[in-house]
Amino acid sequence: MEEIKPNQEDAKETGAKKESPKKSKTQKTEKKPKQKGKKSNLVLLILGILMLIGGGVCVALPFVLPKEALPDLTFPKIPSKVAAEKIYSDLTGLELASAAEKTAPAFCIQTPNGNDGARPHAGLNEAGVVFEAIAEAGITRFAAIYQNPTAAVIGPIRSLRLYYLQWDTPFDCTIVHAGGADDAIAAVRSGGYKDMTENYVYMYRSNVGSRRWNNLFTNASHLKQFAADYGYTTSNINGFKRMTPEESKISRIDNTINEKLKITEAASGSTSLTTAKVSNIGVWFGYSATFNVNYTYDAATNTYNRVYENGEAHEVYKCPANDLGEVSPENSCELGQMSPSVVVAMIVEEHKAEDGYHESIAAVGSGEVYIFQNGIAIHGTWSKPSVGDQIKFTDENGKEVALAPGQTFVEAVPQYGGVEY
Repeated sequence: MEEIKPNQEDAKETGAKKESPKKSKTQKTEKKPKQKGKKSNLVLLILGILMLIGGGVCVALPFVLPKEALPDLTFPKIPSKVAAEKIYSDLTGLELASAAEKTAPAFCIQTPNGNDGARPHAGLNEAGVVFEAIAEAGITRFAAIYQNPTAAVIGPIRSLRLYYLQWDTPFDCTIVHAGGADDAIAAVRSGGYKDMTENYVYMYRSNVGSRRWNNLFTNASHLKQFAADYGYTTSNINGFKRMTPEESKISRIDNTINEKLKITEAASGSTSLTTAKVSNIGVWFGYSATFNVNYTYDAATNTYNRVYENGEAHEVYKCPANDLGEVSPENSCELGQMSPSVVVAMIVEEHKAEDGYHESIAAVGSGEVYIFQNGIAIHGTWSKPSVGDQIKFTDENGKEVALAPGQTFVEAVPQYGGVEY
């Protein structure tokens, strides 16, 4: 039989079939991208390492190379903002706007308190400290101390007594008065005091007839002009020891407890007990309800509303701050409640003066004291070693008491008077 051989075309097909497993071109082209991805990752890794090394070198350069080799790497200093130091009044303990206000001239003004036309007073709400004592016949009078006054009307103004002058002295103030007792006038003239007695350059008379002889007034503009004219440009006030407003806030009745909580110790008493609030205070100068006074604590304002024992509220004319000229308070001001922040009742030795009419009070010495502030009462001792010394208040443990900031009424209560709360 004739042998049958495959033709070339069959052989090509057969060869093609045999070689097809070897080709797998599709598989080879799929592997190539994977190889490129590995190279990319490797490149990124190398670049990352180089960047880290470079960053480390930059950080280390300032410590390795001398400073002169790196002049461009010196960064400017950022100025730090320093909080301005707070300035507090030596008279009231309140914060002031400037240092000039702290040393501005002070004025101690004799103000009557009789029911013979002296009330209502004008501008008395601006006084930082007010001393009250009997002037004569059971009638009280004020020594009101001002610094940086602004009121358009201040007064009325009446005569001086020696004990008021002795209380005024540490405040380095101009004594503003209309005459006075012989011993007081002699002390002013011989003691080198700044003296502004009755005159019609810096004082004026009100035209309201009901004031009668209690119609002599001044104003903030006149007071400042007097100080400028006589060169009394500053006052070195030796005031009472004061708390800062922040310290006073902490010691308020609603922020204190009898026993402080201790984190590491158990409290031995009830932690809910608070210091007893004192809401009503009575101060008696003598027999007259017209001059005896009651104070009621107002927790909302942390002040003491002042009311006379006969029920008459102590209202004062609160006057505008601008210069209105020589005006009467009735025509220019508005009535408002008198409400000091601190009430101090000092028990003083008092008797009739040699004339049998005026009072003689021991302003220098020591005695019992009651201090009312922040809704609480403190019992202790007052002491004033000399006329030039300021009064010092100590509690029953002998620790000096710092008064709360704000207006302070100091009541000089005779030994035959009384304090009740």
